[in-house]
Amino acid sequence: MNMETPQRRARFRIGTGRATRSRAVAGLTALFLPLAAMVGLASPAEAATSATATYLKKSDWGTGFEGQWTVKNTGTTALSSWTIEWDFPSGTAVSSAWDATVTSSGTHWTAKNVSWNGTVAPGASISFGFNGTGSGSPSGCTVNGASCDGGSVPGDAAPSAPGTPTASDITDTSVKLSWTAATDDNGIKNYDVLRDGVVVSTVTSTSYTNTGLTAGTDYSYTVQARDTADQTGPVSGAVKVHTTGGGSTDPDPGTSGKVNLGYFTDWGVYGRNYHVKNLDTSGSAAKITHINYAFGNVTGGKCAIGDAYADYDMAYTADKSVDGVADTWDQPLRGSFNQLRKLKAKYPNIKVLWSFGGWTWSGGFGEAAKNPTAFAQSCYDLVEDPRWADVFDGIDIDWEYPNACGLTCDTSGPAALKGITSALRAKFGSNNLVTAAITADASSGGKIDATDYAGAAQSLDWYNVMTYDFFGAWEAKGPTAPHSPLTSYDGIPQAGFNSAEAIAKLKAQGIPSSKLLLGIGFYGRGWTGVTQDAPGGTATGAASGTYEAGIEDYKVLKTSCPATGTVAGTAYAHCGTNWWSYDTPATIASKMTWAKGQGLGGAFFWEFSGDTTNGELVSAISNGLK
Repeated sequence: MNMETPQRRARFRIGTGRATRSRAVAGLTALFLPLAAMVGLASPAEAATSATATYLKKSDWGTGFEGQWTVKNTGTTALSSWTIEWDFPSGTAVSSAWDATVTSSGTHWTAKNVSWNGTVAPGASISFGFNGTGSGSPSGCTVNGASCDGGSVPGDAAPSAPGTPTASDITDTSVKLSWTAATDDNGIKNYDVLRDGVVVSTVTSTSYTNTGLTAGTDYSYTVQARDTADQTGPVSGAVKVHTTGGGSTDPDPGTSGKVNLGYFTDWGVYGRNYHVKNLDTSGSAAKITHINYAFGNVTGGKCAIGDAYADYDMAYTADKSVDGVADTWDQPLRGSFNQLRKLKAKYPNIKVLWSFGGWTWSGGFGEAAKNPTAFAQSCYDLVEDPRWADVFDGIDIDWEYPNACGLTCDTSGPAALKGITSALRAKFGSNNLVTAAITADASSGGKIDATDYAGAAQSLDWYNVMTYDFFGAWEAKGPTAPHSPLTSYDGIPQAGFNSAEAIAKLKAQGIPSSKLLLGIGFYGRGWTGVTQDAPGGTATGAASGTYEAGIEDYKVLKTSCPATGTVAGTAYAHCGTNWWSYDTPATIASKMTWAKGQGLGGAFFWEFSGDTTNGELVSAISNGLK
């Protein structure tokens, strides 16, 4: 029997209408033409000495960059056309361009004006841009057949990355940053200082004091060097800074330091139309302490993007944006990541973790366990990507299940999880959170027994114990049973399938109570064809659900099938021939009382969109932890 079933991790893509982001505006000629299509093009109409070209790397996000060429007419008569040619080293290429027609032959690249920007008056300039992959810089540049004397000198290499900044003299409103110098064959001109991915200053020294900050707020800083030809090199590593002051570090001080964590799913922005802004408008953001963003993929032994469009590319209109400001087509970060950044600006003490794996993608952890160090490095590089490093405060691993069976079966051995968590802690350090979601199967010889959870806990801040999905309509004929029982009860279909026994077993292994969070489902599981009101009835199959049979959000069930009884600390409902079990504000209150009595670190829930528009379940957890 699967305790946490495929349905819990189903990735809904209902009516997504997904689109592909383009940097180009309407009518923009950014297509790449075959080299043969260039045959017969007119030669440059102006003498080469009448034009110069300057290259600028406008931004760099590690795996790619945005470049810009600027052509300047230095002559006395107008240019009627222009052509720039240059070489990129192997591994560096143009992926898209705007305001020019760009072609290539091997590593040699050619850019020619489009119909409307070929004419350049004396003393005037025209620019075009492109997105590139790789980290190389252009060399051998010519404009209209002669050397580009305007900056990017043929053979001139880009500068190296500066050292990762160190932070000192941190106050409520300022921080001093220092870094080791970059190197360049022709010398360093200056450094761009980036805060949360945006340039805030350009300095000639290797230190900078950033003032005007907000007290009690998280920031992320990187630095990139610029050489005498105005070429920028790769950005440095990031340093996170939390300014002093700002009052309590707990978004909801009434929880007395307990964790109140909710999962936000990347796919919820599609069919469910649930966005980061809903956390604010529901009042939930003011009551939570942490968010797990689900999910990143685990593939090829590495952490990987789960849904690039939803994560960082989806454009938000003003009415769906946290701060009421619409995204622009050319801003460096969009999607849910940018909305989370805005939410943290409004609620600066909320911490966000990027969760990897889940039911669908847990199969990748077995490969990751073969080289935990390489896996941890890949995760760190992704979570700390300069484009969104300030958004995340750590990483969560949702492996279902180490050395046991979920959607697939793993045979990595009982020490595999410990190896991965130890490597993650070593790489992410003490300033980042490292957590894991784990099974609640306390049956004899069950999933808890299959893994060294106590050993892995030594490297973790806490475990999200998935104390839900114990029973459901994957057993089509029943017996009906609550999917999230707090305790055992007479007639429970499987011994050890309840929250109390799971927590007790983990504590008996030596895991501190403070490192265990109790799980709450914001949904119900149900059967149809049921005549018996009490648990233990027979059924004919799964009850109908909005997105999937056998599962329904609390916000729907509270009115469509109100609770008719309670068993083992959770509610059940019998309406017509349907039988559902789910938690209500009242049962959540009793579970939070129990969690506090056990000395647990708090609670977490799956997931925000199942709650009502006024966040009544989040409120119940918050109030219960006080």
